[in-house]
Amino acid sequence: MRKTMTDAELKLWNAIRAHRLIGLGFRRQVPIAGYIVDFACPTHKLIVEVDGTQHGHDDALRYDAARTLRLERDGWTILRFWNDEVQKDIDNVCLHILKVLGEA
Repeated sequence: MRKTMTDAELKLWNAIRAHRLIGLGFRRQVPIAGYIVDFACPTHKLIVEVDGTQHGHDDALRYDAARTLRLERDGWTILRFWNDEVQKDIDNVCLHILKVLGEA
């Protein structure tokens, strides 16, 4: 678990923490199925990951795919956003989260 968040993670956390996103309860750095996920909304079994460029490399892509498959088998929905998306368009990131949950 990391104590410090990236700028993009902090920006998203400020938008979703303390039930700010239409009352949804998110937690950060949550252990699930042997992995630490960036953000989770347990009541909706939703995981939100904020990825940097290192996630675009082959090894990371394979690891993330296996991780996603494992979490999805447990009933979780996983959303991934690039750091740039969060930094430049937080409103649409939040809107996408709400759409996936059927709240928008």
